Amino acid sequence: MYNFDFVKPGSVADAVAALAGEEAQPLSGGQTLIPSMKARLNAPGSLVSLTGIPELVGVCREGDTLVIGAATTHAQVARDAAGDFPGLAALAGQIGDPAVRNKGTIGGSLANNDPSACYPAAALGTGATIVTDRREIAADDYFQGMFTTALEEGEIITSVRLPIPQASAYAKFVQPASRFALTAAFVARYASGVRVAITGASENGVFRWAEAEAALSSDFSANALDGLAHSAHEMIADLHGTAAYRAHLVGVMTRRAVAAAGS
Repeated sequence: MYNFDFVKPGSVADAVAALAGEEAQPLSGGQTLIPSMKARLNAPGSLVSLTGIPELVGVCREGDTLVIGAATTHAQVARDAAGDFPGLAALAGQIGDPAVRNKGTIGGSLANNDPSACYPAAALGTGATIVTDRREIAADDYFQGMFTTALEEGEIITSVRLPIPQASAYAKFVQPASRFALTAAFVARYASGVRVAITGASENGVFRWAEAEAALSSDFSANALDGLAHSAHEMIADLHGTAAYRAHLVGVMTRRAVAAAGS
């Protein structure tokens, strides 16, 4: 490690002011940032902690929407969302291990936008709104590729607003060493139709599977996906699986999610 300043603001306004400093970087759960600093892949001059800001923590229901503070841990989401949004709670409960779930945050995960992370699938699969200190961003506009988002320099996620579906489920094929998704599908059914978001598979990060959405909006059953197959084009290929293997898993995990949501 190396020397850096550590700032722990008490409000979003204080955090924004601190991030205006030279080489300042926000710190939420630190599950990606701290390891990258240890490996000297990242060297901020100061870390601005967001975890001590009360307004960024908590899970509450507002009408048909679940609102989650950006600094809320995975463990708290798994616990506090269970009554209103069991599909999301189950997703949060599958992230990493107990240590990761008690430190990592939903805002940190969405800001990092790892191509194999779980929360991006939930956000995109529900048509969530990412709320920052400056504006509101629709999930369809927020995710812009691997590790790339619509966030601007110094912009802080303050909360996530997720429309609560009639039924939902997350099916995850776990990469056993990292606990990230080798491929996973989040399925959410609404009165207006079905959304399907895939994570872990594409070189472009999380994405919606439009063909599956159309089929499931007409018939919300695993059988509706018979004959559908996702292309292997631009799928991730590495030592854990080929592009064709991940493309196959897209269909498998979507069917499992639909079956779980309908049970």
